Amino acid sequence: MSEQQSDLRASVESAGKKRRNIVIGAAGVAVVALVAGGAVIAANLGGGGDAGASAAEERLSLRLAVGEDNAYTDAVVASAADLGLDLEYVNVADWVLPNTEVASGEFDGNAFQHITYLSTFNAENGKDLTPQFSTIIVQWGVFSSTLESLDDLGRGARIALPDDPSNLGRALLILESAGVIEVDDAAGIKPTVDDVTDNPLGVEFVQIAALTIPQQFDDPSLDAVVVGTSYFDPKQGVTADDALFIDDALAETSLPYVNVVASRADNADDPAWAVLEEAYRDERVRDAIEEEFFGTTIPVDVPVDTLRERLAELEASASA
Repeated sequence: MSEQQSDLRASVESAGKKRRNIVIGAAGVAVVALVAGGAVIAANLGGGGDAGASAAEERLSLRLAVGEDNAYTDAVVASAADLGLDLEYVNVADWVLPNTEVASGEFDGNAFQHITYLSTFNAENGKDLTPQFSTIIVQWGVFSSTLESLDDLGRGARIALPDDPSNLGRALLILESAGVIEVDDAAGIKPTVDDVTDNPLGVEFVQIAALTIPQQFDDPSLDAVVVGTSYFDPKQGVTADDALFIDDALAETSLPYVNVVASRADNADDPAWAVLEEAYRDERVRDAIEEEFFGTTIPVDVPVDTLRERLAELEASASA
């Protein structure tokens, strides 16, 4: 097993162990709380007001840009508040502004992208945004409102793909894994339609903004779409079980698609990031992710050094 594969699968296994340990440890914490309660009350009666004011003054804060609203972020905000961090998420209009606004200093960081997308931004704009920690990875797949199987794809079928380079590449590689096309290996993880070396059905690739693809799911002019499972509105009732083909989100090749919280290099040492990471690992956040995304979005905890090393490799490749 490769190091990259271990990072992803081990992070999920580790999360499960941590959840079990939390349950086991809760009883012990409760006992300690009962014993300590009297001491806390005594301290407060003895003039603990100044200490409380000092704690309030020491609260940290972060303002993060996101590309879309996610209900589970409410759980992150609540967890962060409990840890002494005042967290504000600001939803901006598209997938460009969350990075440009962080680079300009308008925001402390952002939480919306995988490291492949981040590498493209840094390479194209000469910026140095860097991952602080990993958050989730989203399963992607091929979906259709009319076909029961990829075997039903006809000659000249029209398939919608994301129009941004990093997600276009991911979609093309998914179609290759599904046996629909073949892609030139030399293109790496960011192939374009020009890198398709075999297209036996003469599939037509319709490139549109990734966030709008679910809205085109029922378009009669499209035979299928390739997109993240979590992008669908829950009201659409489309889940991973409806996919004609689904990727392995924890495979070795999926590391570049791990989502991260990113910041500028010049504020990477802010102690608030460690508190925010702890908030993201909260069991309440994991439960909220499961409830909102029905198991199609997986919390992952990849070492930050691994994320930054992979980012540097992707940036070098993009620059070349």
